[in-house]
Amino acid sequence: MQVGDFSRIDRNAKIAEDVKIGSFCTVHANVEIHEGTTIEDYCTLGYPTPLAGGKPLVIGRNSLIRSYSLFYEGSSFGEGLSTGNRASVRELTTAGKHFQIGTLCDIQGHCQIGDHVRFQSNVYIAQGSILHDFVWIFPHAVLTNDPHPPNDLVKAGAEIFDHAVISASACVLSGLKIGEHSLVGASSLVTKDVEPHTAVFGVPAKFRCRVEEIMLRDGSNRPAYPWTRHFHRGYPEEIVAKWIKE
Repeated sequence: MQVGDFSRIDRNAKIAEDVKIGSFCTVHANVEIHEGTTIEDYCTLGYPTPLAGGKPLVIGRNSLIRSYSLFYEGSSFGEGLSTGNRASVRELTTAGKHFQIGTLCDIQGHCQIGDHVRFQSNVYIAQGSILHDFVWIFPHAVLTNDPHPPNDLVKAGAEIFDHAVISASACVLSGLKIGEHSLVGASSLVTKDVEPHTAVFGVPAKFRCRVEEIMLRDGSNRPAYPWTRHFHRGYPEEIVAKWIKE
């Protein structure tokens, strides 16, 4: 294990031999970091909380956690996790492989997140949110969980299904379902469920069209959605091959 200057690593933490930890980091006892992972400067991993129920923070292999990020104990991440700077993740978040968290994202914990989910910067995810595979969430989008804020009696996170896209500055209200391959337009306020393969826009968000009717602005006259037909950067070859075949 390679550790930078002034870092504090609890001797009870389980850390693979080839893990790299930068300077001024704190790794608490209830942490498991798997091989091939890099932790940059000023990160805190496994921040203690009774809400975790004693569960460890687990960071999968070949992950990259960039500087000033904070992870509470009790969450688990598959291989290939990557973050921007100053990401914050609270307890009992479970995520699959190749989860990308942008700079200044805030995940409030108690969330379920699938494989190959990508957040850009400044995304807020409320407790109890469920995100399935290949979801995209763009900057300043918000998923809420409180139908009567402030309220401790009824909480319900949104559920976002496979390949859905939540555009920049959109807000999804509590308990809603966003269907697979759907599109929520920028700055929209979603107040009701979104059907699969549909695009909604506005305040409140309303149905505008089937996503297949939206054309790429590159002169090709090809449909922009499903986005899996033309955007493949960073995805495994076997998944891209399946998308092309479909």
